[in-house]
Amino acid sequence: MRVAAAIIALFGISSPAFAEAPQGVATIDIIPGWQTPSGTRMVGLKITLADGWKTYWRAPGDAGIPPQFEWTGSENISGAAFHWPTPELFDTNGAVTIGYHGTVVIPIELTGDGDTMYLSGEIDMGVCNDICVPVSLNFDALLADKGGPNAAIAGALIDQPMTADRANVSKVQCSAVPIRDGLRLTASIEMPTFDDNEFVVVEAPGAWVSESHSTRDGGVLTATVDVVPMVQGYMLDRSQIRLTVLGAGRAVDIQGCTG
Repeated sequence: MRVAAAIIALFGISSPAFAEAPQGVATIDIIPGWQTPSGTRMVGLKITLADGWKTYWRAPGDAGIPPQFEWTGSENISGAAFHWPTPELFDTNGAVTIGYHGTVVIPIELTGDGDTMYLSGEIDMGVCNDICVPVSLNFDALLADKGGPNAAIAGALIDQPMTADRANVSKVQCSAVPIRDGLRLTASIEMPTFDDNEFVVVEAPGAWVSESHSTRDGGVLTATVDVVPMVQGYMLDRSQIRLTVLGAGRAVDIQGCTG
């Protein structure tokens, strides 16, 4: 059964030049994980990159390419929820990109129709060093028992961004004004300071979002972005805006904002 994948198209931005991928620049493994008390299956997608190489987070920045997943061949799987660990910020030819280096484990929570699941598919992702290259990696795993605890998956789950409540976020407001090709969105976040280099990532379903310009005034962090619709009849839904604040090796995940 095929699970729908979220594919982010990049419009109106410059992408890095791509070449053929060197052999062995990236490998992938499935960590079987365990069956959760709610009946879902927690597995780990382990990506190992060659020295000096990096890959991208779900929201990769202006010059990055988001990973895309194809689930063809999977059986008894009806849904997949990603629990992304906190990413890093990179400078890619003067642009900020967001992702991982070395080895990263991405926990994936699978929903299915039985105790036995067959996980099969492909990930297409960009990896970068001095050049950027696309790679396609196949994966498959038979999950035929309840499994057991795994330290790598557990560690990646702990490394997820904090919730807004845990980070003492007290209020989040968003305002928007029209621009030529979309909207200019300003988010005001009332929260304690992470550090002097806080960076805000803004995600809006159905739209391309520019790199943010962030400023802080006391207890309020403000981020401004351009939102360019990728679908006809786009309407901004503030409840679907997702804000991630990165800084000092920490992150907070904020779901939605008010007008």
